Amino acid sequence: MKETLATKVSKRKTFAIISHPDAGKTTITEQLLLLGGAIRQAGTVKGKKSGKFAKSDWMEIEKQRGISVTSSVMQVDYAGHQINIVDTPGHEDFSEDTYRTLMAVDSAVMVIDSAKGIEPQTKKLFKVCRMRGIPIFTFINKMDRDGQEPMDLIAELEEVLEIDAYPMNWPMGMGKTFQGIYDIYNNRVELMHPEQNGDNDFLPLNEEGEIVGDFPITTSSIYTQAMEDVLLLKEAGNPFSEEAIAEGELTPVFFGSALTGFGVHTFLDAYVDFAPSPGPNKTEEGETILPSKEELTGFIFKIQANMNPAHRDRIAFLRICSGEFKPGMDVTISRTKKKMKLGHTTQFMADSRESVESAVAGDIIGLYDTGNLQIGDTLFEGKDAVQFEALPQFTPELFMKVTPKNVMKQKSFYKGIQQLVQEGAIQFYKTYHTEEFILGAVGQLQFEVFQYRLLNEYNSEVEMTPMGTKIARWIEPDDLNPNMSSSRNLLCRDRFDQPVFLFENQFAMRWFEDKYPDVKLTALL
Repeated sequence: MKETLATKVSKRKTFAIISHPDAGKTTITEQLLLLGGAIRQAGTVKGKKSGKFAKSDWMEIEKQRGISVTSSVMQVDYAGHQINIVDTPGHEDFSEDTYRTLMAVDSAVMVIDSAKGIEPQTKKLFKVCRMRGIPIFTFINKMDRDGQEPMDLIAELEEVLEIDAYPMNWPMGMGKTFQGIYDIYNNRVELMHPEQNGDNDFLPLNEEGEIVGDFPITTSSIYTQAMEDVLLLKEAGNPFSEEAIAEGELTPVFFGSALTGFGVHTFLDAYVDFAPSPGPNKTEEGETILPSKEELTGFIFKIQANMNPAHRDRIAFLRICSGEFKPGMDVTISRTKKKMKLGHTTQFMADSRESVESAVAGDIIGLYDTGNLQIGDTLFEGKDAVQFEALPQFTPELFMKVTPKNVMKQKSFYKGIQQLVQEGAIQFYKTYHTEEFILGAVGQLQFEVFQYRLLNEYNSEVEMTPMGTKIARWIEPDDLNPNMSSSRNLLCRDRFDQPVFLFENQFAMRWFEDKYPDVKLTALL
């Protein structure tokens, strides 16, 4: 019997993994892929010596540094669902990529290091999730190492992030004494060392919450302490509410160790039970587009150049919001009103890919693009035009002048800059009078990655001269007067040819506002 569109959509679970660097985000992604049978062996992010790298870190610079600086998209089938995993950059200098990615998912998994607790980057990303009201699932990682007390971690989670927490399971010990988890939701104990307890991975609990049967673990004070903690949680903690989870008001909390894979299976089983399938999306006009709408709609939330260095390709990531994708179908780009045929498309397993035969709402597919698409573009099928709400953009704070070292290689320099700025991590400006090239970014690492990729992907070595922090403000073209430019408020054009001032500091901006009161200055988000 042929599946309906609604049935296909209901099987989709699309989530982003967010965390602070080194919390274990990429490692847990590996374990999820392993459980879904997508890979045979989990890589390790710290794979410099062994040559074994994380599957989701495909860019060379990520392998060298052991960090994620791009978003990877992966699909895995699990328990009758298609799970779309988006592994986002952990480094705060690439938070803009992560913010946009959070617009393209239906839930988020927050990974927290048990020793470090809530870190600044996690807090920022979490706020975006709350703003969108998307469900958040929390995995407290590295329980096989010494960390903070679980009760303190739960309290910090609730106080710092202002969300209610419900522990789905509870750790029995930590570090060298870590025995496993007391699984509140499934009414069982999951053992870290089953060989010490008759080779049982799980032991059932009776109505009193005690292990059924005579096992060595029952004599452990660590198990007894966990039982007491759980009793306290049941009496004084938050009640479990599926509705509150769906509204992003309550986060289910899981403990485990991504490096050993312990607790990840239990987490994933609960995730597919409670994570939402794709929901409606809003257009700029305030209309709601349901996933069940027959015509295909979707938006571009990410563009990545040179995912395959051998072919110098450029991939635009499309989040499908409604309808069903079929190869060869025609769609319209809302911004340009141009039609395009969706012929050559791909699905990802980080650095490997395969052609897409069918995709529905919730799925993320890659479109091979020759430069027609931009981040934020809406694609729609049929005659009824659709334009989804704009994706967030951020005003850069750091600026660099950039020039090619070899004048003979200017062609590759221009091509590299043009393609890399379209990915959205770096912004590009030209000074109004002298047409010098300036790059703007949220963080220093973005410049380093940009310089590295220009050299390695476009064979263009560049000089980068720091300009320090500036305040970027856009003005209406009608207000433009080239004489407004000075050393303290540098007049430039952005890559869309819009006029923008780079102010030296707040004082320079206030002076400008006083001198030109009729000129409106605008910042991005």
